[in-house]
Amino acid sequence: MAAAEAAGPPGGGCPAAGGGSVPVLFCFSVFARPSTVPHGAGYELLIQKFLSLYGDQIDMHRKFVVQLFAEEWSQYIDLPKGFLVSERCKVRLVPLQIQMTTLGNLTPSSTVFFCCDMQERFRPAIKYFGDIISVGQRLLQGARLLGIPVIVTEQYPKGLGSTVQEIDLTGAKLVLPKTKFSMVLPEVEAALAEIPGVRSVVLFGVETHVCIQQTALELIGRGLEVHIVADATSSRSMMDRMFALERLARTGIIVTTSEAILLQLVADKEHPKFKEIQNLIKASAPESGLLSKV
Repeated sequence: MAAAEAAGPPGGGCPAAGGGSVPVLFCFSVFARPSTVPHGAGYELLIQKFLSLYGDQIDMHRKFVVQLFAEEWSQYIDLPKGFLVSERCKVRLVPLQIQMTTLGNLTPSSTVFFCCDMQERFRPAIKYFGDIISVGQRLLQGARLLGIPVIVTEQYPKGLGSTVQEIDLTGAKLVLPKTKFSMVLPEVEAALAEIPGVRSVVLFGVETHVCIQQTALELIGRGLEVHIVADATSSRSMMDRMFALERLARTGIIVTTSEAILLQLVADKEHPKFKEIQNLIKASAPESGLLSKV
């Protein structure tokens, strides 16, 4: 677990005095378990107690905040710095939505691209399919320029065909058939494990409310940060697409655009690949109403 953090005004709590144990109610998620700690116990002992009570349920890769129930405010507040347990109290461990150190930042060395089910049989059914093909191809060209691994899936290719010819899969790390809606298959997890330091997934393809949504939710459940490319992601129904993107954004998934992704990855006009990325953006930006449907 990333180190849990206590925040709040300095000087909270009471100095240790006397001895014995103090009853404390430890709350995590939907659970509340009473226990005791030594009089004068501080932050470190509270964390140890949380781990002993809930260790099998705590995601060791996430950051947490310890909070104390304040009678004065009738709600939880961040545990004051210097807090020491001196009387009966109630504390809870709150997981943060995303790791504070990332906050949507992308670097080529810690990023992988997921291209989901851009197949021929979907062409007549998916709204703005021509546009998302064009943007998807731009993203894959950018990935090749920046040395970013690409993982591609095809949903039941025997019946739905292969990836469209306009999408160049040259250099893809993995091209995999599937029947599961999510891209998170054992082979994909194995491929991710082979990429050192991977932290972020850039996800695009079809359909937004089915395979994209289920893939994104599985990935964040595994502690990865997910960026969905709105101008390279669509569905048969714009209503399904809109509600899926709204739901995903509320879960902490980042909904963004292809140009924002590529320029964030180069980060500086002095980057050796900036000119090539800039030319790629200028040459292949489609004009459509897709983004107005977000």
